[in-house]
Amino acid sequence: MSNCAVILAGGEGKRMKSQKPKTLSEVLGKPMLMWVMSAVKKAGIDDICVVKGFKKECIDEYLETLDFPVESVFQAERLGTGHAVMMAKAFLERHDGNVVILNGDAPFMTAETIRDSLGYHTESGNAATVISARVDDPTGYGRIVRDENGSLRAITEHKDADEETLRINEVNSGAYWFDCQKLLSVLDRIKSDNAAGEYYLPDAIKLLLDDAQSVGAFTAECSDAVLGANDPAQLEELNQIAKAKGYTC
Repeated sequence: MSNCAVILAGGEGKRMKSQKPKTLSEVLGKPMLMWVMSAVKKAGIDDICVVKGFKKECIDEYLETLDFPVESVFQAERLGTGHAVMMAKAFLERHDGNVVILNGDAPFMTAETIRDSLGYHTESGNAATVISARVDDPTGYGRIVRDENGSLRAITEHKDADEETLRINEVNSGAYWFDCQKLLSVLDRIKSDNAAGEYYLPDAIKLLLDDAQSVGAFTAECSDAVLGANDPAQLEELNQIAKAKGYTC
């Protein structure tokens, strides 16, 4: 069994005021995408597929500069995270192990968190494991809803949450471990019947729960795992955090 990684890097990031894909925006002189790929490699995962979209040629050019091989697939239309993963279907079909799916603009997802969440995922015999974090301000994030035994019951988006759920400070980082074959069993069943007309990857979690599969949530030690950047100010904040905490790519 071989484990692999799919990194979502198709975003345009209009608010970045940049002519390049958002994931090529830099933290301490290195693209955020490189931070994520570096963490994956340090976690012992060599088989990587990057899902590219906006300005895909920029991603291609960057990947060609690397000293390790990375596969890439093109998401011609940006129709949500679930749709992005659908573009990597052929890549997933070649694997019989587990896949970690990561956002290419979350530079502080560490190798330790990737390794430790995989350990939890495999020891629990899960079909899927959400990587979560506890944050001081969960506004805007999907909430991790657990049952009385601490097991994952649902991921509820902020806009869909009631008052009780909004008080939850454990949030979805947007990173997941899936058993490849279990993910493939539900991937084509994800629907776009929502206001945005998009295919959302958290719906794969719901489908697996509906199929009575074991699904869990692993809480990262550091809440920085959920951090990303949507505009220059947030990117500068990531740079300041990296400097202050001594993070390296």
